[in-house]
Amino acid sequence: MECSALGARDETTEHLYCCGAVTEVLKIGTSFKQHSGSSLQAPPKLIFLIIPGNPGVVDFYKTFMQALHQKFGSRYPVWAVSHAGHCVPPDTMDMIEDPPVTSVNDVFGLNGQIEHKLAFLRENVPRATQLVLIGHSIGCYIILEMIKRDPELQVVKSVLLFPTIERMAQTPQGKVMTPVLCHLRYITYLPIFLLSLLPETLKAAIVKLIFGGLRSLDHTVIPATVSLFSVDCAANAMYMGGQEMRKVLARDNITINQNLNKLLFYYGASDHWCPMQYYHDMKRDFPDGDIKLCENGIRHAFVLDAGKEVASLIFEWIQSDVQT
Repeated sequence: MECSALGARDETTEHLYCCGAVTEVLKIGTSFKQHSGSSLQAPPKLIFLIIPGNPGVVDFYKTFMQALHQKFGSRYPVWAVSHAGHCVPPDTMDMIEDPPVTSVNDVFGLNGQIEHKLAFLRENVPRATQLVLIGHSIGCYIILEMIKRDPELQVVKSVLLFPTIERMAQTPQGKVMTPVLCHLRYITYLPIFLLSLLPETLKAAIVKLIFGGLRSLDHTVIPATVSLFSVDCAANAMYMGGQEMRKVLARDNITINQNLNKLLFYYGASDHWCPMQYYHDMKRDFPDGDIKLCENGIRHAFVLDAGKEVASLIFEWIQSDVQT
């Protein structure tokens, strides 16, 4: 495992192997290791854990995490765990620790990514620790599967942002991306490889050009996007995306109903990955659920320009749950 500080005193990033695949963890706030052997302060009883969308690069969420940590008075650690194989490993590590095991468990596939998150919790978070789970996009589907497969998780609240939890291939964006992700992804590998050969400054310039239309772009997402100019990372993300199109079909109403009081859904008003009709269907099927529709024009990829705004919304929504 490799660990490094990110500049601020309470921020660290770690690279470790989980389910045999390299995994990046961004931590803001006190960690369990900081308390080991100390009698001055008890380890944290509650942490926020962010399960990202796809691509699952934790640095996309840095500003959002910082704002969330500050909103709650820096009382609770805020962690984000990458998807397996969606980060560039440091020089001392490989993408895969044990290729045969990784292949058998299909850790880069959708089911493997769900098991990867459960394994991460088992290996890195004490069982009694309370959890606030925050999912984004496919991360919401993963969270529903996590609480279904391990109902003993000490979940205080799950916040599901722009949730892609049903009929993904039937959405406007899904109709466009399904052929690419399921049948044509291999043709993208060559241009990605060629981009990977460019100097870092030129890669960053290309990303800035791509995002040039966003006036309030969060510039911390630029290096996160540059990291995707890696054939391995991009291939793993697209492989997972192809499985999303094939496997995210019917909504899991049973799991939602069994955990309704611990779930909060936040739908976009113009989300091409999750049409507004899905929001209305949820409101109809779960009239007692905490199901919200964005009124602020926030995009599906909120981390690009609205991380602080979404952190403020979450604080308003769940501060009483966390304090209780």
